[in-house]
Amino acid sequence: MRLPNTAHTTRQWRIHEFTRDFRLEDVWALPTSGGPDDFPRLVRQMAAGAPRGPSVLARSLWAIRWRLGKLLDWDRRDTSRAPDLPTLHDRLPVDLREGPAGPAFDTLPFRSLYLTGNEWVAEIVNSTVHGVMHVGWVPDGAGCYRGQMAVLVKPNGLLGSLYMSFIKPLRYMIIYPALMREIAHDWRHSDVGRVSGQEQVP
Repeated sequence: MRLPNTAHTTRQWRIHEFTRDFRLEDVWALPTSGGPDDFPRLVRQMAAGAPRGPSVLARSLWAIRWRLGKLLDWDRRDTSRAPDLPTLHDRLPVDLREGPAGPAFDTLPFRSLYLTGNEWVAEIVNSTVHGVMHVGWVPDGAGCYRGQMAVLVKPNGLLGSLYMSFIKPLRYMIIYPALMREIAHDWRHSDVGRVSGQEQVP
Protein backbone atom coordinates (compact mmCIF):
# COMPACT_ATOMS: atom_id res chain seq x y z
CA MET A 1 0.00 0.00 0.00
CA ARG A 2 1.32 3.41 -0.94
CA LEU A 3 1.60 5.83 1.98
CA PRO A 4 1.73 9.62 2.21
CA ASN A 5 5.20 11.12 2.35
CA THR A 6 4.61 12.09 5.97
CA ALA A 7 4.74 8.40 6.93
CA HIS A 8 8.46 8.72 6.23
CA THR A 9 9.24 12.37 6.94
CA THR A 10 7.66 12.46 10.41
CA ARG A 11 9.67 9.53 11.75
CA GLN A 12 13.01 10.07 13.42
CA TRP A 13 15.04 8.23 10.81
CA ARG A 14 18.78 8.85 10.62
CA ILE A 15 18.55 9.16 6.84
CA HIS A 16 17.03 12.65 7.18
CA GLU A 17 20.42 13.92 8.35
CA PHE A 18 22.13 13.61 4.95
CA THR A 19 19.54 13.38 2.14
CA ARG A 20 18.08 16.89 2.13
CA ASP A 21 19.02 17.34 -1.52
CA PHE A 22 17.20 14.15 -2.56
CA ARG A 23 13.54 14.00 -3.59
CA LEU A 24 11.26 11.62 -1.71
CA GLU A 25 9.66 9.72 -4.57
CA ASP A 26 7.56 7.00 -2.90
CA VAL A 27 6.67 5.56 0.50
CA TRP A 28 5.17 2.07 0.77
CA ALA A 29 3.86 -0.13 3.56
CA LEU A 30 5.36 -3.56 2.95
CA PRO A 31 3.18 -6.67 3.37
CA THR A 32 5.50 -8.11 6.02
CA SER A 33 3.71 -8.34 9.35
CA GLY A 34 5.91 -9.61 12.16
CA GLY A 35 7.24 -9.13 15.63
CA PRO A 36 9.67 -6.54 16.98
CA ASP A 37 12.67 -8.78 16.23
CA ASP A 38 11.83 -9.67 12.62
CA PHE A 39 13.56 -6.75 10.93
CA PRO A 40 16.78 -8.67 10.14
CA ARG A 41 14.70 -11.26 8.29
CA LEU A 42 13.19 -8.53 6.10
CA VAL A 43 16.65 -7.09 5.36
CA ARG A 44 17.94 -10.47 4.26
CA GLN A 45 14.89 -11.09 2.10
CA MET A 46 15.16 -7.72 0.36
CA ALA A 47 18.88 -8.15 -0.31
CA ALA A 48 18.44 -11.68 -1.63
CA GLY A 49 15.45 -10.98 -3.85
CA ALA A 50 15.43 -10.30 -7.59
CA PRO A 51 13.14 -7.74 -9.24
CA ARG A 52 11.24 -10.35 -11.23
CA GLY A 53 7.81 -10.23 -9.57
CA PRO A 54 5.06 -12.75 -10.31
CA SER A 55 3.98 -10.67 -13.31
CA VAL A 56 5.32 -11.62 -16.74
CA LEU A 57 4.89 -7.99 -17.81
CA ALA A 58 6.87 -6.73 -14.83
CA ARG A 59 9.67 -9.21 -15.53
CA SER A 60 9.71 -8.11 -19.16
CA LEU A 61 9.99 -4.44 -18.20
CA TRP A 62 12.92 -5.15 -15.90
CA ALA A 63 14.62 -7.19 -18.62
CA ILE A 64 14.18 -4.33 -21.08
CA ARG A 65 15.54 -1.83 -18.55
CA TRP A 66 18.71 -3.82 -17.89
CA ARG A 67 19.22 -4.48 -21.60
CA LEU A 68 18.87 -0.77 -22.39
CA GLY A 69 21.22 0.07 -19.54
CA LYS A 70 23.84 -2.24 -20.97
CA LEU A 71 23.32 -0.99 -24.53
CA LEU A 72 23.42 2.71 -23.59
CA ASP A 73 25.96 2.28 -20.80
CA TRP A 74 23.56 3.78 -18.24
CA ASP A 75 24.81 1.60 -15.40
CA ARG A 76 28.54 2.13 -15.80
CA ARG A 77 28.63 4.19 -12.58
CA ASP A 78 27.01 1.54 -10.41
CA THR A 79 28.68 1.83 -7.00
CA SER A 80 28.49 -1.91 -6.39
CA ARG A 81 31.13 -2.27 -9.13
CA ALA A 82 32.95 1.03 -8.62
CA PRO A 83 33.13 1.87 -4.91
CA ASP A 84 35.37 4.91 -5.51
CA LEU A 85 32.52 6.85 -7.19
CA PRO A 86 30.36 9.46 -5.35
CA THR A 87 28.26 7.81 -2.68
CA LEU A 88 26.19 8.74 0.34
CA HIS A 89 28.68 6.75 2.38
CA ASP A 90 30.87 9.86 2.40
CA ARG A 91 28.09 11.81 4.15
CA LEU A 92 27.38 9.29 6.89
CA PRO A 93 28.03 10.31 10.50
CA VAL A 94 30.95 8.46 12.06
CA ASP A 95 28.77 6.04 14.05
CA LEU A 96 26.89 4.91 10.93
CA ARG A 97 30.00 4.82 8.73
CA GLU A 98 31.83 2.62 11.20
CA GLY A 99 28.80 0.47 12.01
CA PRO A 100 27.36 -2.45 10.02
CA ALA A 101 26.46 -1.64 6.42
CA GLY A 102 24.07 -4.53 5.90
CA PRO A 103 24.20 -7.50 3.56
CA ALA A 104 25.47 -7.49 -0.01
CA PHE A 105 22.81 -7.80 -2.71
CA ASP A 106 22.64 -11.10 -4.55
CA THR A 107 21.47 -9.75 -7.92
CA LEU A 108 20.43 -6.10 -7.78
CA PRO A 109 23.00 -3.35 -8.47
CA PHE A 110 22.57 -1.78 -5.03
CA ARG A 111 25.14 -1.18 -2.30
CA SER A 112 24.23 -1.34 1.38
CA LEU A 113 25.18 1.81 3.30
CA TYR A 114 24.15 1.31 6.92
CA LEU A 115 22.06 -0.87 9.16
CA THR A 116 20.58 -0.15 12.59
CA GLY A 117 18.03 -1.97 14.69
CA ASN A 118 15.11 -0.60 12.65
CA GLU A 119 16.61 1.10 9.60
CA TRP A 120 18.49 -0.12 6.52
CA VAL A 121 19.67 2.02 3.62
CA ALA A 122 21.09 1.05 0.23
CA GLU A 123 21.93 3.10 -2.85
CA ILE A 124 22.36 2.83 -6.60
CA VAL A 125 24.34 5.32 -8.71
CA ASN A 126 24.24 5.28 -12.50
CA SER A 127 23.88 7.61 -15.46
CA THR A 128 20.19 8.25 -14.85
CA VAL A 129 19.80 8.64 -11.09
CA HIS A 130 21.37 8.48 -7.69
CA GLY A 131 18.73 6.42 -5.94
CA VAL A 132 18.33 5.50 -2.28
CA MET A 133 16.17 2.73 -0.83
CA HIS A 134 15.28 3.16 2.83
CA VAL A 135 13.67 0.23 4.64
CA GLY A 136 12.38 0.64 8.17
CA TRP A 137 10.57 -1.51 10.74
CA VAL A 138 7.60 0.27 12.29
CA PRO A 139 4.65 -0.56 14.59
CA ASP A 140 1.50 -1.22 12.59
CA GLY A 141 -0.92 0.05 15.24
CA ALA A 142 -2.37 -3.42 15.82
CA GLY A 143 0.26 -4.88 18.11
CA CYS A 144 2.61 -6.05 15.35
CA TYR A 145 5.33 -4.53 13.17
CA ARG A 146 5.76 -4.24 9.41
CA GLY A 147 8.28 -3.06 6.90
CA GLN A 148 8.12 0.39 5.36
CA MET A 149 10.05 1.33 2.23
CA ALA A 150 10.89 4.82 1.00
CA VAL A 151 12.56 5.64 -2.32
CA LEU A 152 14.58 8.85 -2.63
CA VAL A 153 16.11 10.03 -5.88
CA LYS A 154 18.39 12.66 -7.34
CA PRO A 155 18.11 12.61 -11.16
CA ASN A 156 21.40 12.93 -13.02
CA GLY A 157 20.81 15.79 -15.44
CA LEU A 158 18.19 15.98 -18.16
CA LEU A 159 18.50 12.29 -18.97
CA GLY A 160 17.69 11.38 -15.40
CA SER A 161 14.69 13.72 -15.22
CA LEU A 162 13.28 12.39 -18.49
CA TYR A 163 13.87 8.82 -17.38
CA MET A 164 12.07 9.31 -14.06
CA SER A 165 9.11 10.97 -15.80
CA PHE A 166 8.88 8.16 -18.35
CA ILE A 167 8.90 5.31 -15.84
CA LYS A 168 6.56 6.92 -13.28
CA PRO A 169 3.29 5.46 -14.63
CA LEU A 170 4.97 2.09 -15.20
CA ARG A 171 6.12 2.02 -11.57
CA TYR A 172 2.64 2.57 -10.18
CA MET A 173 0.70 0.41 -12.62
CA ILE A 174 3.06 -2.53 -13.04
CA ILE A 175 6.32 -2.58 -11.12
CA TYR A 176 5.23 -1.78 -7.56
CA PRO A 177 2.08 -3.97 -7.54
CA ALA A 178 4.16 -6.93 -8.76
CA LEU A 179 6.93 -6.16 -6.26
CA MET A 180 4.49 -6.02 -3.34
CA ARG A 181 2.98 -9.37 -4.33
CA GLU A 182 6.43 -10.92 -4.51
CA ILE A 183 7.49 -9.50 -1.14
CA ALA A 184 4.29 -10.81 0.46
CA HIS A 185 4.76 -14.26 -1.10
CA ASP A 186 8.39 -14.52 0.00
CA TRP A 187 7.55 -13.29 3.49
CA ARG A 188 4.92 -16.00 3.91
CA HIS A 189 6.81 -18.86 2.34
CA SER A 190 10.53 -18.21 2.62
CA ASP A 191 12.88 -18.87 5.50
CA VAL A 192 15.48 -16.41 4.17
CA GLY A 193 17.21 -14.78 7.11
CA ARG A 194 16.20 -17.33 9.72
CA VAL A 195 19.26 -18.63 11.53
CA SER A 196 18.56 -21.41 14.05
CA GLY A 197 15.30 -19.73 15.01
CA GLN A 198 17.00 -16.39 15.62
CA GLU A 199 17.16 -13.56 13.08
CA GLN A 200 20.67 -12.22 12.52
CA VAL A 201 22.27 -9.90 10.04
CA PRO A 202 26.06 -9.81 9.77
